[in-house]
Amino acid sequence: MFGKASIQERRIYYREEWSEKDLPDFITNEITKREFGFDHLGHGPNDRYKVFKGTESLRRFLRYKTPFASYISVAFYLEPRKRGGWQKAEYIFDIDAKDLPIRSCDCNGVCEVCLGEALERVNVMIDTLQGDLGIKNIHLIYSGRGFHIRILDPVMMESDSDLRGEVLKYVAGAQVPKSQFPNPIPGGKPYNFEHFSIPIAYNSVFTEKVKYNILHLKGDEKIDGINPKLLKDLIKNRNLLLDNNWGTFKKNIGPRRYKDMVNAMAKVNLATIDAKVTIDLKRILRLPSSLHSKVSMKCVEVKNRETFDPFKSAVPKFVYERKDESVAQ
Repeated sequence: MFGKASIQERRIYYREEWSEKDLPDFITNEITKREFGFDHLGHGPNDRYKVFKGTESLRRFLRYKTPFASYISVAFYLEPRKRGGWQKAEYIFDIDAKDLPIRSCDCNGVCEVCLGEALERVNVMIDTLQGDLGIKNIHLIYSGRGFHIRILDPVMMESDSDLRGEVLKYVAGAQVPKSQFPNPIPGGKPYNFEHFSIPIAYNSVFTEKVKYNILHLKGDEKIDGINPKLLKDLIKNRNLLLDNNWGTFKKNIGPRRYKDMVNAMAKVNLATIDAKVTIDLKRILRLPSSLHSKVSMKCVEVKNRETFDPFKSAVPKFVYERKDESVAQ
């Protein structure tokens, strides 16, 4: 399933399966303000600054060119062909299953296990965005090897790189809390953003991510700041975290090594997300509905996070034809 799609298979996909109905509304609503980019040979998106008047002209292009990969800008422009007159840009979190610094599987690329764990992390991030920051206009896209959280709330779309980085650190759990970890925040000093009017409890966000990481350690990870002995002791004592017994856990690890672990986990949390994508105001991302030809999977919008299964919703028909031909032989 994760093999490269041939040019014949790409042609079949774009001529027989692709439909403009699979384009999300947030893409089609202002399609003329977006820059499109294409990779025709598998060497990267070198065909840039494309503009389409509507979905029909895009359909004709895809049918004729059958690109290896298709991209669309997160930014909206007055002159997208020149990337001129920047107006606003989606706020993005890019989580790639193959790049998760801590994952339970040993696959060389992506598999059902790491894709499932990537979705678990995505669900936590979206809950944090909605519950803590009150962000509502969130769209989730399966990219073929991971997920793109695409946010179109005005407060974020019109923000600069500084605010994007600030929110990134909060949602990712990439900054060690200033108050004593992992004390609950109620009654303590809240973590505040000047751009949002609600008080925010950061400790619980950070604590839950650290707990998740420790519970998913295999024991062979190479994590900067955590030596093999500390890694072994984290695994040995992690059952305490199932009962949220952080006091005994910290005592068993030792205060100095515990501090080392906390600082290391902040870096691990940040590495879960491609931070360059989040702060980039002119990024291009895979076009929802397009084919990820490196792995022969569709880039699709996730309508229901609870029931989404990429192996049911994102597999092109030609992949099943491959299987049928293999059985026949």
